[in-house]
Amino acid sequence: MTRAALAVFGLTLYACREPALEYPPPEQRPNFQGYHLAPARVLAMNDPDLEFHIVRDISPALIASWRWTDQHPAVRIRVRDKENLKYTIDFTLPEITFKDTGPVTIAFVVNSHELDRIRYSSSGFQHFEKRVPADWLENFKDAIVGAEIDKIWISKDDGARFGFILTRIGLMP
Repeated sequence: MTRAALAVFGLTLYACREPALEYPPPEQRPNFQGYHLAPARVLAMNDPDLEFHIVRDISPALIASWRWTDQHPAVRIRVRDKENLKYTIDFTLPEITFKDTGPVTIAFVVNSHELDRIRYSSSGFQHFEKRVPADWLENFKDAIVGAEIDKIWISKDDGARFGFILTRIGLMP
């Protein structure tokens, strides 16, 4: 009887132990095989990392989704695939400055090469887009993408300089 009592007591103790912990399999990491990075990028002036791309002449002050430029605004764009890229820019020539400067000419530049030069004889929103020769770019290197306006507006009150209002600029497939 004592053996039976010890066996029951042993089985009772065994049944009271904590169950073995079950661990789920580890979370799987995404497979990046076949993942395609964009060949380049178009920067909006309200992009959170824009400050790392500005080379010169773009105001740090964001107004809605645009920024003022000075005479030679430029940004740095990482090029991953130099083939079939287009320079693109959206900007505005505001009436308030245009009435003083009159018609302006803007050159569109990639890595110190002039892609085009256009004369604008009226104020308002503008869009420019043109294919960039692949030999102006290098894969996995930064490209300097910019514009140059021939006349800027200078405030008579405080000497502040304004070129045009920039919304987006960059390289796209």
